[in-house]
Amino acid sequence: MLSRLPPGLHRLVLRIGQPVRLRLWGLMRREVRGCGVLAFDAEGRLLLVRHSYHEPDRWLLPGGGLARGEDAVATAARELREETGCLLAGGTWCGADLRIMPGGWTNRVEIVTGQTAGAPRADGREIAEAAFFALDALPPETGSVVHVALAIRREAHAVPPGSER
Repeated sequence: MLSRLPPGLHRLVLRIGQPVRLRLWGLMRREVRGCGVLAFDAEGRLLLVRHSYHEPDRWLLPGGGLARGEDAVATAARELREETGCLLAGGTWCGADLRIMPGGWTNRVEIVTGQTAGAPRADGREIAEAAFFALDALPPETGSVVHVALAIRREAHAVPPGSER
């Protein structure tokens, strides 16, 4: 439904609605399931995004909420395509990050990793910017959740630090 709104109005609704949604989740003590996508290009660079409404100064993983009954890999492919226009190849689930958030709600993020190709483009609604970064040159504004997801991937795949791809 939001996709029918003009982009500027869409971003405004997201900026206003997000704090309300987080507060409601806390009051309900809700567990929210989502996914984060570790999408690597052929050079081993990681695709990161900046949101227009939530932590807009941080670089984060593409991703989003899991629909009821939706598989994490399917969600990751859908969210990556919607947010950046990139396709996910060889997507595999590698673990989950479970956190109790300020406000009392629980955030369960399923971590999916895979390959992608092509130049990412921000959707101009949820995503303000999308770009690839070498793992040894992540921007200082990279969110801690990215580092946690990379650690989960290393552990799941026994990938030595610094040799990720």
